[in-house]
Amino acid sequence: MDHRHLFATDRILNSKVELFKNIRPYVTLGCEHGGERGGANKPRTKLIVNDEEEEVQVKRRGPFGTKKCGCPLKLKGEQMAMCENWQVFLHDGRHNHAIGVYTYGHAQAAKLTEEQLIQTEQFRKNHVPSRNILRFFREQDVGCAVSAQKIYNIVMKIKKNRMQGQNTVEEVLCLSAK
Repeated sequence: MDHRHLFATDRILNSKVELFKNIRPYVTLGCEHGGERGGANKPRTKLIVNDEEEEVQVKRRGPFGTKKCGCPLKLKGEQMAMCENWQVFLHDGRHNHAIGVYTYGHAQAAKLTEEQLIQTEQFRKNHVPSRNILRFFREQDVGCAVSAQKIYNIVMKIKKNRMQGQNTVEEVLCLSAK
């Protein structure tokens, strides 16, 4: 994408401070299916040397599925020059894929609210298992799209924050000293 037109100017600025005063912030938004899959140029096979010192091509292991399909949908939000308001420009309003109806596990739909994050932390302090936390959220909201994996990841994040960089042995010693 060519952004040169945004920077073309004849003005000469006297300082870095003046430069930053003249920059207008902007945000580019796109579909989560936009772009190409990570490592798009990475071959699906690799060369290895076997016991007889011959180079052999072996298929790479692991999942290669991706939700990226190069969707062209792009919006640009730009702060207006003289005020704090923002203006939205539509660059391309097309999707090149079917819009999903089923939102279970969808990145945005599976996001927990601040209240749910606080509840999750409280549940973990009371030693409530992750599956019961998920069951609680699903009973509260029938349309809850949070997956079990999301709850497990949040619980691990809570544990990591609580440990504050200590390894497991140090954490156990710290807890036993209390």
